[in-house]
Amino acid sequence: MENNTTILPQECSSKLLNHLGLVAGMYDELGLGELIDSLIHQDKEKRVVSVGQAVKAMVLNGLGFANRALYLTPHFFQDKPVDRLIGEGIEAQHLNDTVLGRALEVIYEHNPEELYSQLAARAIGRLGLLARFGHLDSTSFHTDGRYPANGSEEEEGVIRITKGYSRDHRPDLNQIVLQLICERQAGIPLLMKPLSGNSSDKTDFRKTVQAHIDQMKNDFSLEYLVADSALYTAQTLKELSMILWISRVPETLNLSQEIIHEVASNLMQDPEKAASRSLGVVYGDVRQRWLVVYSPEAYQRGRKTVNKKCLKLSTNESKQFDKLCKQDFACEADALKALSRFEKKLKILSIHDARVVALPRHKGKGRPAKGKKPDFYVYRIEGNPASLLQERTRLLERKSCFILATNQLDCEELSDEELLKVYKDQQKVERGFRFLKDPMFMASTLFLKSRKRIMALMMVMTLCLLVYAALEYRIRQALEINNETFPNQKGKPAPNPTARWVFQFFSGIHLLLVGGMQQLVLNLNEHHLRLLKLLGGRYEKLYSGNG
Repeated sequence: MENNTTILPQECSSKLLNHLGLVAGMYDELGLGELIDSLIHQDKEKRVVSVGQAVKAMVLNGLGFANRALYLTPHFFQDKPVDRLIGEGIEAQHLNDTVLGRALEVIYEHNPEELYSQLAARAIGRLGLLARFGHLDSTSFHTDGRYPANGSEEEEGVIRITKGYSRDHRPDLNQIVLQLICERQAGIPLLMKPLSGNSSDKTDFRKTVQAHIDQMKNDFSLEYLVADSALYTAQTLKELSMILWISRVPETLNLSQEIIHEVASNLMQDPEKAASRSLGVVYGDVRQRWLVVYSPEAYQRGRKTVNKKCLKLSTNESKQFDKLCKQDFACEADALKALSRFEKKLKILSIHDARVVALPRHKGKGRPAKGKKPDFYVYRIEGNPASLLQERTRLLERKSCFILATNQLDCEELSDEELLKVYKDQQKVERGFRFLKDPMFMASTLFLKSRKRIMALMMVMTLCLLVYAALEYRIRQALEINNETFPNQKGKPAPNPTARWVFQFFSGIHLLLVGGMQQLVLNLNEHHLRLLKLLGGRYEKLYSGNG
């Protein structure tokens, strides 16, 4: 007998799944929600949404790139399969501002930094990563809220939201600073630390090393700390004896400029070929190895910068010399003193054939009679200004070369080539900051009223970066192991797609609910299915009917 049951249109509905199944799958694969719920005490009988599930909702919102404020999370999940992504029995209205706000408060009370480090340790272990190198850096986020200027502002352990040096080029707004240490392979943050808005890298890098380096070594087996020139101060280097480090030497250091000028001419013999030279140095009472590196790319950029700077300087100094030459002096000695003072200030010009000339002057009006002796003399400076080619060369050398330093003196343990390569991977933490500052991310600006909640939200933001980086690593690893590729933006096979592109590629995938029982996943193509199979059953289930 035929089944003539008809499904009415009102009994069908659809939900947007898109790439969120990948995010939810990675969050669960790393066991982040389970660990949060095991570490944070909570009365689960009184909660519909656990803290681990609330954090998962915020991560899904952050990686949904929907440009929605945190308090609009229920709106974000209105058209999403919440029970599939977060947990059975959970609905969009459960993920309201009150639930998420309380979760952030609980995270703050537990200590966001400590909680994050435990989550990162689990992620590193499950992904099988070797955190041999840790890249340290910081950035700032501006805030739009108003915060008290005193009183509770000084509460111990709570960051101060205030003005400071703005990496966002918004010095008019209050800000906070986020400091990260990221591992090298996947760019996963190992440590996150919220700091006050007026923090200084030179002092806070040192404090981070003092407070957390033993933890980094014990929990992640960290061997090397890598940072930019803010780490390189004499005081900090003396306190880094407990770990190996790699840092860029500040360009303003007199010793670095002297060494660059000493070796640059040999390194730059072939402007098209990169070159380097290693030498031993003692700075801040610390023995270290310096690697002077010449970069052809930096040379090309430097030529334009130096030429522009030299033209501006020479034009300005020429005008100043013309002005000096029109000045009258009472005696030759005064003129020579003024010339000497002026020459000491010159940066790009030199004065050739400089001399002082005496010019006769007459009192009274009109032309003096022929043969009349002058009443007095004034003295003026004359000379020919010329650009110093040597100074231009020195400027170009400093723009074309940079110095890396390390206290690893054994080249067999860390070769010059690897030293340079490791430092270039500093861009992975910088890439993470660009990700967090994406206008489509939850944190393009921060708006929470409570500074404690903001500190907890900074942990959730960093957790978003962890999940994103872990997913990208897993995708690339699965493709490499299985000798597979994934179509890039032009439709050509690529072995190393970014997670952001994979997210876009999964756009348009819907979950169709039929009669309240049957579930069908729509718009999956062969590329989606092949990648899901490579990632494993957890991901296949999230994108399967009745999953």
